[in-house]
Amino acid sequence: MNPLKLISTSDDETFELMHEANKLRQKYKGNKIKLCAIVNAKSGKCSEDCSFCAQSGHHHTNTAAYPLLSSEEILQAAKGAEKNMGATCFSVVTSGKATNTKAELATIGQSLETICQETKLNRCVSIGILTKPELLELKAKGLKRLHHNLETAKSFFDQVCTTHIYEERLNTIKAAKEIGLEVCSGGIFGLGESLEQRIELGLTLKEFKVESVPINILNPIPGTPAAKNYQPMKPLEVLRLIATYRLLMPKADLGVFGGREKALGPLQPLMFLAGANVTLVGDYLTTKGQQASQDLEMIKALGLEIDYA
Repeated sequence: MNPLKLISTSDDETFELMHEANKLRQKYKGNKIKLCAIVNAKSGKCSEDCSFCAQSGHHHTNTAAYPLLSSEEILQAAKGAEKNMGATCFSVVTSGKATNTKAELATIGQSLETICQETKLNRCVSIGILTKPELLELKAKGLKRLHHNLETAKSFFDQVCTTHIYEERLNTIKAAKEIGLEVCSGGIFGLGESLEQRIELGLTLKEFKVESVPINILNPIPGTPAAKNYQPMKPLEVLRLIATYRLLMPKADLGVFGGREKALGPLQPLMFLAGANVTLVGDYLTTKGQQASQDLEMIKALGLEIDYA
């Protein structure tokens, strides 16, 4: 299998590629779709300069900035996601390169503990660079999965971020894997990377045997560098990316998250038929998502069902 050849498939042959990817989704995931939800638990004033991010303190956006929510506020967000949106996984997300203080880490740990006790949700965090001791502390509180995107290929990373290096992200993933946490790691596409670099990222994720791979499509935010020379991905291009990643990582959970509504438009339901078995319901970090009821209707119309396991 040549993944570069797959992702370079012509428009005319894209649905054949999707057919092969969909067969793998059915083989390894059945007709079950997982629904993730997040809470933006700390927003804005990030020290990092990621070109796409509305929360970076280096860019001039209208994104709200606020400190870490209380553990009770995070718990209520989790309960709402489970009750009102049908979420099966919930992630606590914070801005910043890392968790700044022991007090913040303790608050997040307490949130995980109460979510574990009072919901049936799988617990995840996306809180930046973490050390093995920090991960062990969170695991003891009920953390099941770490979300830590690589964002893009190593060969393109310096075009996306200059305030930290790729190896710091890789080391966080290595630490999580070493202590037995599941890892959710993917990227954001449409930043100007080449097809070769999309495959480079996919091969890195495959090498690390990550359990879940989220695909995000750039939704350009005014005031960010990525918005200046934005060239939207075409819907069939997005579907080829999804299908290629499914063929590259047949057993992984494969999600389509941020930017899906804008990038795929009326073809959005086809993301599942291209191989995805996960999506994010509700709002994203700084942008609105479609109504969860629309996602549930879309899944039902395809003859799929929610994975509550």
